[in-house]
Amino acid sequence: MHLPRRHVRIARLYSRRWQRRLIFTGGALAVGVTAVGLARASDGAQHAFQQVLRHVPYGAFALTPLGFAFVVWMTNKYFPNIQGSGIPQAIATRSLKTVEGRSKFVSFRAGFGKVVMTLLALLVGASVGREGPTVQVGASLMFEIGKLTPKRQPGLILAGAAAGVAAAFNTPLAGIMFAIEEISRSFEARTSGLIIAAVIFAGLTSLALFGNYTYFGSNSAALAYGADWLSVPVCGVVCGLAGGLFGQILIVTARGLPGVVGPWIKKHPIWFAMACGLGVAICGYLSGDQIFGTGYAQARGLVHGTHQMPWSFMPLKFIATVLSSISGIPGGLFAPSLAVGAGMGADIARLLFPHAPLGAIVLIGMVSYFAGVVQAPITSFVIVSEMVDNHQMLVPLMAAALIASACSKLVCPDSVYHALAKGFLAKVQAPPAEART
Repeated sequence: MHLPRRHVRIARLYSRRWQRRLIFTGGALAVGVTAVGLARASDGAQHAFQQVLRHVPYGAFALTPLGFAFVVWMTNKYFPNIQGSGIPQAIATRSLKTVEGRSKFVSFRAGFGKVVMTLLALLVGASVGREGPTVQVGASLMFEIGKLTPKRQPGLILAGAAAGVAAAFNTPLAGIMFAIEEISRSFEARTSGLIIAAVIFAGLTSLALFGNYTYFGSNSAALAYGADWLSVPVCGVVCGLAGGLFGQILIVTARGLPGVVGPWIKKHPIWFAMACGLGVAICGYLSGDQIFGTGYAQARGLVHGTHQMPWSFMPLKFIATVLSSISGIPGGLFAPSLAVGAGMGADIARLLFPHAPLGAIVLIGMVSYFAGVVQAPITSFVIVSEMVDNHQMLVPLMAAALIASACSKLVCPDSVYHALAKGFLAKVQAPPAEART
């Protein structure tokens, strides 16, 4: 018995659709597995570095500068366009129209290099995170899958980036919001299903391997009515301006510092990376080795009041993160920014609000500084509220994020991720030297 040709065509169409769905599901699961693997490997790299410092207390003065230089050399030689966070590359990719153009920022090679170089950076004490890199890795995995359906490739890259954020922090809502608010800067009905599905599958993978957890652990701190609420505008203004300053430093450095410094950095990236590594080592020594790595342990301790960091922690962590971010090594901004914001919130609480719940003001500081850096207020309060499972603080976190984002724009008119994305696009779209001459 032969089926009519129309029925055969319909059957083939449904077969291809289900094949694409299965491939997409496999890709989303792969993003989740990679995010969990990178998280555990990052913890191992930081632990190994701390073990080195225990046996060789001044080891960072040699290991960190030389490590920075080696990572930058490896990155420039073998893995171009993976420097920094990885989020600007995911944003830049969506502006390119060809598979060949997109492959300069997202591919299996870029994803592999991002994982290895980020781990090496943490292994030598860099003040970087692994969440931004997870975004580029997630986008890379989905890009390769998207080669099977080129028309949907931009949506798949966006979905991979969202899944990376969701799986890295176990914050599904934040992954969706970050994709809409920061990476695409629009709500696209065509891609909303892809984003949600990718976040679901990546999140399920994270839950299966890590269990149901909150990134910083549950926190029930809340502001009492009255003077405690003054901490919202205070943190919003102070931390927002500081976050904007951080972003402006990154943008100015990426575009080229004035005078002879900018050309020198471009000509001698290895020596500049080594100088940045030495600066990080000095900050580490002055902080008692507290500023190396992501800053997760310090931020968690401040959130729950189990650690009391010295006044010097926040400025030293800020400087170390700046130096790590401008050095040219791969590494993210999320976790270090949260640590800086936590330290800033703790300092404000001790100075101005000694009777207010410390954990509550630390959360406000984290949201405010993070919103100042990324200028994505919705993502900022959603991600922190999911990290601590604290709905009582949702309204003050919203207000602080909005104030901080507005104050940040006074210092840094451009969003740091989008400004850096333009730099990456300009670099790959520039005509060859022969053509210019």
